Amino acid sequence: QVQLVESGGGLVQAGGSLRLSCAASGRTFSSYAMGWFSQAPGKEREFVGGISRSGGTTYYADSVKGRFIISRDNAKNTLYLQMNSLKTEDTAVYHCAAAATGLIRTGVNEYAYWGQGTQVTVSS
Repeated sequence: QVQLVESGGGLVQAGGSLRLSCAASGRTFSSYAMGWFSQAPGKEREFVGGISRSGGTTYYADSVKGRFIISRDNAKNTLYLQMNSLKTEDTAVYHCAAAATGLIRTGVNEYAYWGQGTQVTVSS
């Protein structure tokens, strides 16, 4: 089992940047492919992007491609989401998640462990 705690959310103006972190504890962090998901009020949780166990492969939703960057530091058991050129429609709670597989997954049901989320609010 792995425990995940997100941080770094906040209020930012459109066009600005934020960096989210996800600290992992428990079983070996590097055993898991990781993902970021967003959930806006009244909407379903959506895949933002994922990263392989080694960090060598990333995959993004079209809505964030070219603006967001996912990375990980397995030595620090930490996952990151660099969010650039933020838009008001990026406003959501962002969750990190761990998949019990080395492959990047895009479905909510394919992730076994979840953090509690961190709020990102983008103002116009």
